[in-house]
Amino acid sequence: MALIGMASAVAGFVKVRYLIDKAVIDNMVFRMHYRITSAILFLCCLLVTANNLIGDPISCINDGAISAHILNTYCWITYTFTLPYANNKGIAHPGLGNDYEEERRIHAYYQWVPFMLFFQGLLFYIPHWIWKNWEEGKVRMISEGMRGTSACIADDKSKRQIRLVQYLYDTLHMHNTYSFGYFFCEVLNFANVVGNIFFLDTFLGGAFLTYGTDVVKFSNMNQEQRTDPMIEVFPRLTKCTFHKFGASGTIQKHDALCVLALNILNEKIFIFLWFWFIILSVLSGLALVYSAAVILLPSTRETILKRRFRFGTPNGVEALVRKTQVGDFLLLHLLGQNMSLRMFGEVLDELSRRLHLGSNAPSAPSTLEMAPIYPTMEKFAKETET
Repeated sequence: MALIGMASAVAGFVKVRYLIDKAVIDNMVFRMHYRITSAILFLCCLLVTANNLIGDPISCINDGAISAHILNTYCWITYTFTLPYANNKGIAHPGLGNDYEEERRIHAYYQWVPFMLFFQGLLFYIPHWIWKNWEEGKVRMISEGMRGTSACIADDKSKRQIRLVQYLYDTLHMHNTYSFGYFFCEVLNFANVVGNIFFLDTFLGGAFLTYGTDVVKFSNMNQEQRTDPMIEVFPRLTKCTFHKFGASGTIQKHDALCVLALNILNEKIFIFLWFWFIILSVLSGLALVYSAAVILLPSTRETILKRRFRFGTPNGVEALVRKTQVGDFLLLHLLGQNMSLRMFGEVLDELSRRLHLGSNAPSAPSTLEMAPIYPTMEKFAKETET
């Protein structure tokens, strides 16, 4: 029950919910970073700190000369080690054995795992926080009353559509930084997931990059000849050496065998994160290529209007693509995700008609004209979507 309570706290922190009437200001891949991935990492952080699942994270035994509590504390805050090249025959467990002149593999990561997972969760949330502050609630403000269940009655809706078209027409070429901010945050997302892969590889001593492939290969090997890579990276049994002075002042060496029960969770968490980060990096790369194509290729924007929003008036498509800049198109794209296809098609029709027929340079709307439909930003300050 305590774990369920902690998981509920994480869900409340990242606001995992169906946002029916909330404005959508990004795409699905973007949301996979700050909603799903951050939630996964925070939940994993709670799992590795929930001692009631596995008992004590470390438990060491020796010949009785050292207090168990002292030995456990010492081996936890310093490090334990295994002997990766020890002969597996005639030993109690892989990685154990006589350590005279043997190369050691140090394991000092386990006390830092929850901090690392929490830090990674914050890293995946930062790009969304930057974009949310950059966007400043513009999509939510100008689509108010026309999205989800908050759509108004027909007469009021028509008036809002007319004023929305007027706003879009009058503010053309005024959203240049809009597209730059969005693309910058998508670059951050891609760099974030790739950077975290290499960060984990460094954290685990160079074992994370090939961790997933090694586990897959292990499952296909002969059972008598294979060595579990999860046990190599996250050993359940390790060695720990404690030194103290004897009765005559001679330094005594005490060899201890430590059970790292926490690694039962760690091995499952990190194999899942390996596959998840690989999938997320591929999707983030594709999303980045898609955004670059939208910015660089007018034909891509034309295809989106025709296929994504089913807007197929030849003159209208040409007018929208040729007479709008990338920032204007991104704003239109985000508005299309917050409105029904029929309603958004009507907005595009009217906007394209004005662009096709209009010849005078647009002027910015007055505050009095826009005030009845677009409330001030302070009103929505506490309703910002996460």
